[in-house]
Amino acid sequence: MSDKDKYAALDLAPGARDALAGWLAHLSALDGAAAATIDAYRADVAGFLAFLSAHLGGPQGRAALARVGLGEMRAWMAHERGRGVGARSLARSLSAVKSFYRWLSDRDQFDATAVLATRSPRYKRKLPRPMSPEAADEMIAIAGDQAAEPWLGARDAAVVTLLYGCGLRISEALSLTGRDAPLRDVLRITGKGGKERLVPVLPAAQAAVATYLELSPWPVEPDKPLFRGLRGGALNPRLVQKAMERARLQLGLPATATPHAMRHSFATHLLNAGGDLRAIQELLGHASLSTTQAYTAVDTARLMEVYEAAHPRARAG
Repeated sequence: MSDKDKYAALDLAPGARDALAGWLAHLSALDGAAAATIDAYRADVAGFLAFLSAHLGGPQGRAALARVGLGEMRAWMAHERGRGVGARSLARSLSAVKSFYRWLSDRDQFDATAVLATRSPRYKRKLPRPMSPEAADEMIAIAGDQAAEPWLGARDAAVVTLLYGCGLRISEALSLTGRDAPLRDVLRITGKGGKERLVPVLPAAQAAVATYLELSPWPVEPDKPLFRGLRGGALNPRLVQKAMERARLQLGLPATATPHAMRHSFATHLLNAGGDLRAIQELLGHASLSTTQAYTAVDTARLMEVYEAAHPRARAG
């Protein structure tokens, strides 16, 4: 279905549909937002616009959108909570609506303060649960022992090593191609939103990938995936997840020991070892430092150690 058809299917005025389409095109072309992000934003803002149509008695045109006030915003949020939308999901939707209104008010020259000042619902952020360094090492060792064939086990071990050793997302590890082999000391990774970053590669990760390539029955081809499935196609991330599920059951680790937990562990262990938070932010590819802070599980004593070692006044005292 084309974008035009998607918008036509909504109970929206043509002006509102055009505004939504224009904003999404802006995000895609200029901000480099990922396809999944665009889809989520489309659903969030389209839902908001559809609510306005029902709440105000019919499709609202572009001029009417400029008149939306705090009353409409409160009514929308109450409606969303009433249909079971959680605080975290509603906060995400509100963020999308605010982004849309910033773009729209800039182009149509109206005051969007009422929308932009709407308070986000409070929710308790779920902190990630990294594994201990010992558990992460055991996971790498065991993950490769679950496969039916040696080359498949070497493949799974190599992927998990990259998740922990380089802090990669599973999608980033599986996006590597034959052009990246053999792994150099630094990888150029394209992450969320098309943002590029340079990631150092540990010798252990280089060795794990080299072992996999030696055992793999598939040739290394520049334009083909580096990590292959049983029949030579791109490796399905679910297979890596299953390998880790079997390994965690064998090791007695909690259900939180997932591929993404390896990335959490990478960040937390670096910070615990004295790594700089800004540098870790760059390694992870986070746009915001607050995201990196939430990503790392560091106790208060460790934070005080960092503070006392780095703050000029603390050192002077």
